Amino acid sequence: QTKTKYKVILGTWAQQGTQPQSIKIEGDITLGGLFPVHSRGPAGVPCGEVKREKGIHRLEAMLYALDQINSDPDLLPNITLGARILDTCSRDTYALEQSLTFVQALIQKDNSDVRCSNGEPPIIPKPERVVGVIGASGSSVSIMVANVLRLFSIPQISYASTAPELSDNSRYEFFSRVVPPDSYQAQAMVDIVKAMGWNYVSTLASEGNYGESGVDAFLQISREAGGLCIAQSIKIPREPRPGEFEKIIKRLMETSNARGVIIFANEDDIKRVLQTAKKANLTGHFLFVGSDSWGAKNSPIQDLEDVAEGAVTILPKRASIDGFDQYFTSRSLENNRRNIWFAEFWEDDFKCKLTRPGIKYELGRRKCTGEERISQNSQYEQEGKVQFVIDAVYAMAHALHSMHIDLCPGYMGVCEKMDPVEGRMLLQYIRSVNFNGSAGTGVMFNENGDAPGRYDIFQYQLSNVSNPGYRLIGQWTNHLRLNSEEMQWSGGDRKIPESVCSFPCESGERKKMVKGVPCCWHCELCDGYQYLLDEFSCDMCPFDMRPLENRTGCRPTPIIKLEWSSPWAIIPVFLAILGILATSGVIITFIRFNDTPIVRASGRELSYVLLTGIFLIYLITFLMIAEPSTAVCAFRRLLLGLGMSISYSAMLTKTNRIYRIFEQGKKSVTPPKFISPTSQLIITFILISVQVLAVFIWFGVMPPHTIIDYEEQKPPNPEFARGVLKCDMSDLSLILCLSYSIVLMITCTVYAIKSRGVPETFNEAKPIGFTMYTTCIVWLAFVPIFFGTAQSTEKMFIQTTTLTVSMSLSATVSLGMLYIPKVYVIIFHPEQNVQKRKRSFKAVVQAATVTTQLSQKSNDKQNGESKIVPDRSQ
Repeated sequence: QTKTKYKVILGTWAQQGTQPQSIKIEGDITLGGLFPVHSRGPAGVPCGEVKREKGIHRLEAMLYALDQINSDPDLLPNITLGARILDTCSRDTYALEQSLTFVQALIQKDNSDVRCSNGEPPIIPKPERVVGVIGASGSSVSIMVANVLRLFSIPQISYASTAPELSDNSRYEFFSRVVPPDSYQAQAMVDIVKAMGWNYVSTLASEGNYGESGVDAFLQISREAGGLCIAQSIKIPREPRPGEFEKIIKRLMETSNARGVIIFANEDDIKRVLQTAKKANLTGHFLFVGSDSWGAKNSPIQDLEDVAEGAVTILPKRASIDGFDQYFTSRSLENNRRNIWFAEFWEDDFKCKLTRPGIKYELGRRKCTGEERISQNSQYEQEGKVQFVIDAVYAMAHALHSMHIDLCPGYMGVCEKMDPVEGRMLLQYIRSVNFNGSAGTGVMFNENGDAPGRYDIFQYQLSNVSNPGYRLIGQWTNHLRLNSEEMQWSGGDRKIPESVCSFPCESGERKKMVKGVPCCWHCELCDGYQYLLDEFSCDMCPFDMRPLENRTGCRPTPIIKLEWSSPWAIIPVFLAILGILATSGVIITFIRFNDTPIVRASGRELSYVLLTGIFLIYLITFLMIAEPSTAVCAFRRLLLGLGMSISYSAMLTKTNRIYRIFEQGKKSVTPPKFISPTSQLIITFILISVQVLAVFIWFGVMPPHTIIDYEEQKPPNPEFARGVLKCDMSDLSLILCLSYSIVLMITCTVYAIKSRGVPETFNEAKPIGFTMYTTCIVWLAFVPIFFGTAQSTEKMFIQTTTLTVSMSLSATVSLGMLYIPKVYVIIFHPEQNVQKRKRSFKAVVQAATVTTQLSQKSNDKQNGESKIVPDRSQ
C-alpha cells in the first residue's frame, strides 16, 4: 500500500483570464514538473496537439518515479513526495508564464489593506511551496524558466535539455541535468572525426537553440583541439524556402573534398538534406556524422537508405526501463484519473472519441469503449528520455534524503529545519548525489551541474549485413572507444573514406599553408640543394653536402679528381709521352754526337738548357693530372712556369745574341759583349731565377695545399653535384704563374722579328722566329678556351686538358723546328755533319751586311743571293 492519496484538481490561474490546467499530487514535499504535453500551437494559440511520446510518456515517467520513491521504505521514509506538473506546450514564453506557479509562495504580498465585511483580516490559505523542479524538455524552455527559478533559489533538474549554454554556472547556477550537454556530444563527434582521420568537414545546423548551439560547441572544441578545419558552416532556416536545400547541397559541393558533414538538425531537415543529395546524384559522396536528433531513428532515412549508408550517429547511452513498460501499458481511463491529459492521449492513441458533457460527438470517428489496451490495440515503444526523467526525480529524492539525514537525524517526517527547504542548501546536496540510476548507470553531477557524457555510437550499414540498419560500433564516456573493424562503408568497403582538404605531401615536399585554413596546404618540392627541414620549411644543405634523393636530409657530396683513365687525361698523357720520348731521343743524340759540328754549331750549352725546359713542359702534364696533394701542388707551382721560362729564357738569349751581333756589326767590327757560351748561360739562368724566386715567394706567402671545390661542379640537379679535389691555384694565379713565361715568349718573338733579316742559315734565327710565331698562335687559342669554359660543369677537365695540350704543343713546336731537323741530318745524313772553313768575326759580319744589301736591291732575283757559311762554332 502506498503512502499517498492522489487528488486531481484544476490549477487556478488568473493572469490574462486564462485557466491553465495542471496536475496536483499532494505530498509532504512538493516537486514541480514541466513537460511538453502539447505541441506549439498555431499563431495566436499557445498549445496544439497532444504529444504522446515526448509529452505523456515523460509525464507518466515522473508519476511512475514518484510511486516508486513513495513506496520505497529506504528512500525518504515517512516522507511523501508530491508534485505540481505543468504543460509547457513546447513554447518558452508560455512555459515562463506557467512556471510562475512555482514561485507564488515566495512572493511577499501586502494584505494589510484587505479586510473582510465584518472588519476581520482575511484568512488567506498558504500557497504550496515547490522545493525543486523537474524539467524542462527543450533547452530554450529550460533557459527561460531557469532565469526565473534562479531568482527564488529553486533548484531545477532537466531530463532532456542539452544546450551547452546551460553549463554556464554563473548564469544558471540552480540548473542541473541528468543528460550530458551537447558540448560532450560535440566532443564525442570531434573525437569520432579525428579517429577516422578526417581534418576537413562541413557542418549543418537547424536554426534554433539545439542545432546552433550544438554546432557552435563542435566548432569551439575543434578549434581548441586543433587539426580540424571547417569547410562550410551552414544553417538550415526554420522555414526553408523552395530551393533552399538545393542551395545547401550546392554550397557543400563548393568544397567537395570535405565529404564529412556534421549534422545537428531535426528529423525533417535531415530527411530533406538526404532527399536533395539523392536528387543531385550525390549518393555515397557525403559522409554524415549525426547528432542524437538522428540517433538510431529510421524515420529520417526512410526510402533514403542508400544515401544514409555509412552515416555515423550518436545517441546518449540509455536503456529501456521494463518497470515503466509494465506500469504504462497497464494505465487506463479508470486507474489513471490523476493525469488530466490522459483522456486526450487516449483519444489520440486509439484514434477514437470520448463522449463528454457539452461536447458534440464527431461523426466518422469511432467511440472509445474504455476497454482499449496500450500496446495491444495501439503501437507502443518507450520514449527515449523516460530513463532520464526517472533519474531526475530520483536525484531530487536522494538529495532530499541526504538533507533529511543531516538536518533531521532520527526525525520521522519533515522537521522544522526542512520547513521550508532552503533552495541553495538543497542545490549542494543535488550536486553531491551519486547513485545507480534506473538503467544501472551512475547518476552524478559535475561542478556545472552536468551529468557525465555517455554515448553509444552507431553506423547505418547496408552491405554484407543480414539485417541492414544501425550497428553499434563504439562508445564514448569521456573518451572514445571506436571499433573501426566493425565500420563499413558504401559497397561494403572497410577502408575509411577520406575527408581532407589536402593530401599528405610526398617525401621532400613542404607544406605551404593556405592563409586562414590550417588544414589546407599546397605541396612544394624542396628544389635545388634544399632539404626538408621540417613539415613547413626547406633549408639549404651545407656547402659540402647535397640532399638525399627523398630530400629528407643531406648527404656528403662525392669527391672527384681527374682520373688517369678519363678521356680528358688520356690525350694529354699520350702527347706528353710522345714528347718526352722525342725530347729524350734528341738529348741522347746530342750527347752521343756532342762534338760534331752541327751540335757544336747549335750552341750546345743553351741547347741542353732549352731541351731541359722542353722536357719539363712535357713532364708537367703528369703533375697536372696526378691526384692533388701538398707535394704535387708544390711541384705544380714550381714546374708549371719553370719549364716554359727555361725554354723561352734560352731562346730569348739566343735571339738577343744574334740581334746584338748584327746590330753591332753595322757600327763596328768589335764583337758585342756577353756573347760567349758562359755569358749566355749566366744570362739564361738569371732570367730563370726570376721565375724560381717568384715561386718561392709564393710558397712563403701562401703555402701550397689542396682544396675541395664544391662550387665548380654544382649543376641545378644535385644528383650530378661533385666536389673537385684540386690544388689551391685559381685561374688568376695559374695565369700569373705563366705570365713571366709569356713575357719572355713575347720578348723573344719581338727579337725574332727584328732578326728576320739575318741569313737563314745563321745560328737558327729564322727557326726560332717560326717557333715563336707558332707558339703565340697556340697560346692565343688557349686563352679563350681556358676562360670560356669557366662556367662549365666540366671546367676542371677542360681547362686541365687545354693547358696541358697547349704546353705540349708549344714544346713540340720548339722541339720540331729547332732540333728535329738537326737530329735528322746527324742520323740520316752524317756526310753533312762536317767542319766548314773558319772565318773571322769581321768577315762574317761584312758578308752578312753585303748579303743584306744585295737582298734589298735584288728582290726580283730569287737565285742571286750570296751564300755565306758562318763560323757556327762561335
